[in-house]
Amino acid sequence: MGSIDADAHVIENPLTFEYIEEADQKLRPMVVQQVSGSTVASNEGGVQTRFWVIDGRVQPMEGNVGSNTSEESREMRDVSSRLKHMDELEIDVQVLFPTVFLRAWTQNERIEYALCRSYNRWLADIWKKAGDRLRWAVMPPLLSSWDKVRAELEFAKAHGACSIFIRGLEIEKKLSDQHFYPLWEMAGELDLAVAFHSGNNSFAVRDIYKDEAGFSRSKLPVVGAFHSLLMEGVPSKFPKVRWGFVEVSAQWLPYALNDLELRFKRKGKRFPKSPLKENNMWVACQTTDDLPYIIQHVGDDHLVIGTDYGHADTSAQIEALRLIRDNGTLPKASVDKILDANARALYGLS
Repeated sequence: MGSIDADAHVIENPLTFEYIEEADQKLRPMVVQQVSGSTVASNEGGVQTRFWVIDGRVQPMEGNVGSNTSEESREMRDVSSRLKHMDELEIDVQVLFPTVFLRAWTQNERIEYALCRSYNRWLADIWKKAGDRLRWAVMPPLLSSWDKVRAELEFAKAHGACSIFIRGLEIEKKLSDQHFYPLWEMAGELDLAVAFHSGNNSFAVRDIYKDEAGFSRSKLPVVGAFHSLLMEGVPSKFPKVRWGFVEVSAQWLPYALNDLELRFKRKGKRFPKSPLKENNMWVACQTTDDLPYIIQHVGDDHLVIGTDYGHADTSAQIEALRLIRDNGTLPKASVDKILDANARALYGLS
């Protein structure tokens, strides 16, 4: 069996924004360096010195960068270096997600569109150089018209994308809101998975939890999206869509499903016997999860795993795929599904 890294990252750099059209060059993010004042520590304890300025807001460049990867690899300055490292880690395919865009960064439609468009073309060029080993999640410009969103999704689908990148909250709306129905329709039509990734695009929630470690701000919104989508029956309205929940571990699944079952019964509604299967949902687990316990409750057909390549947070484990294979606590059949078959099913990989 192969090994598919269902959650890896790119670290954006000035090359990411070289695809911005001439008329919008003034919208390019700036990189600034701190020379005085109090310092901010990165996730590895180092001092952050470089920052993005996007739409007048300062965003960290070094806050969540893992030193166990090389700069040329994590920033995709040398795609061959990334592929070589994947070989060393025994990873056949990685699915790539962004870094700076995991947080709320603009409410300006023109800026969002220009940066999403540039990012998507950067990833398309990375895919071309990687021989289909580096697949990716397209960034939809959700402040723009649906016609512009569709154009980005169609471009991405034709250039190696296998998923749509969605944070746990988007444009100050919950993800079960009917506003997003056209997006889900496009996802099914274009055979792109919808991947809800740890992150948050709500300025209100970001500001409430600005001083906390990221659990309430970035992780819990994805769990909430899972709950509200099922509670409001959204997946049943879009049966062609495959839904993924990424970089929030899977330890919460038994709790969330138990809560949903209780609420369904109180409303006199049938609760699915296999809620993940019946709703085309997959969840990314971590090596620190109690996987035998989780599998006891949800089975092993809808779990995937990622390394969080390039990052240095609580989800990062660059040896994750190898550890799952070698830890001996799971049957080989389950391991093979988590490492390969399940991710292929979620992302529609051949």
